[in-house]
Amino acid sequence: MRRDSGFVLSCSLLVLGAANISFTTMHAATIQAASTKSNIDDTWQGTLHAQRDLRTIVKISRNANGVLSAQFYSIDQGGRPIPVKTTTFAGGELRLEVEVIGGVYVGKMSPDGTTITGEWKQGDKPLPLTLVRATTETAWVIPEPPKPIPAMAADADPNWEVATIKPAPLDEKGKGFGGPPRHFQTRNTTLNDLMMFAYQVNTKQLIGGPAWIETDKFDITTGEPDVSGSPSDEQVRSMMRKLLAQRFGLKFHKDKKEMSAYVLSVAKGGPKLTKSTANPHDGSAFYFPGKLGHLVFRNISMDGFSTWMENGVFDRPVVNRTGIEGYYDGALNWTPDETQFQIFEMKIVPDDSVDALPPVFTAIQQQMGLKLDAEKTGVDVIVIDHIEKPGDN
Repeated sequence: MRRDSGFVLSCSLLVLGAANISFTTMHAATIQAASTKSNIDDTWQGTLHAQRDLRTIVKISRNANGVLSAQFYSIDQGGRPIPVKTTTFAGGELRLEVEVIGGVYVGKMSPDGTTITGEWKQGDKPLPLTLVRATTETAWVIPEPPKPIPAMAADADPNWEVATIKPAPLDEKGKGFGGPPRHFQTRNTTLNDLMMFAYQVNTKQLIGGPAWIETDKFDITTGEPDVSGSPSDEQVRSMMRKLLAQRFGLKFHKDKKEMSAYVLSVAKGGPKLTKSTANPHDGSAFYFPGKLGHLVFRNISMDGFSTWMENGVFDRPVVNRTGIEGYYDGALNWTPDETQFQIFEMKIVPDDSVDALPPVFTAIQQQMGLKLDAEKTGVDVIVIDHIEKPGDN
């Protein structure tokens, strides 16, 4: 569930592996250049054979205090640097935690210092990954990242030039919102999902309407906006609201209703949040790169965090009463229960093992310094007066 600059979308599918050039030639050259090396701070590369071959470069450096840091580059997925949260090397073992895509790499350096043999894990399925120390002759070229698109004027009121709406394939799994700047698509989304996204409400805040708005699923692909620049999150939602009115004939009125909700507030001891360094206009990200319950969020406000939690995770609205301003990056890891992620139409089997992650209420307090309390409270609702299925494109 996310809108994104393209970086998160491309990286969320990252899997890495063995080189698709002559291994014999590269290996021999590397041994000659680095046969006595035992340092880890260098450039490493390898390719993992998954759904397709993805060449990966890992650049490891060491600062004046001896602290290691690293950057990932998936050069067949655009080549933008992917930050590594934690880089450690001890006893010949390298460990990289790439939180932004939910990945972990653990590998052992060979005695001659030329290769690192290990596994990349993103989700539940580990894949073997051998990294080879690069030399001047063998190093792959990192492509230039695409130039950033200037922000759309804040007072612009854009429309999509064209939008294609098609019934989703019956066997399509999951659902999603997002795309690179100036492009947008949804996958396997009901009208309830679309209204949830456009109006930032939980589906329980949608009242009335025919049964098909909860069951019929659509794939939507848009053209570019009719105004130059990269639209903000709110401008994308505004265009979706217009599309719902134009193509689905949506008419409604607003009301208020008391219902069960979760209230998000600051826990005792204060928040544990990391301020985002991104431009708020650049868009936010909220996604589960490995598996459900392993959340990564980027450049998101507490209003935005509450909205995506209520829409993607919980079965009821989430009311933000933190009073926290600004935008934040972070992660939240917990063990889901059967009441969560109903939007994905997946059966959640709770993990009751002794080393299982805590439930979300405990995790959000321990990891974010926030708390969730269940209570009945008045929330805004949308009462649907008219809706119809879209016509031919």
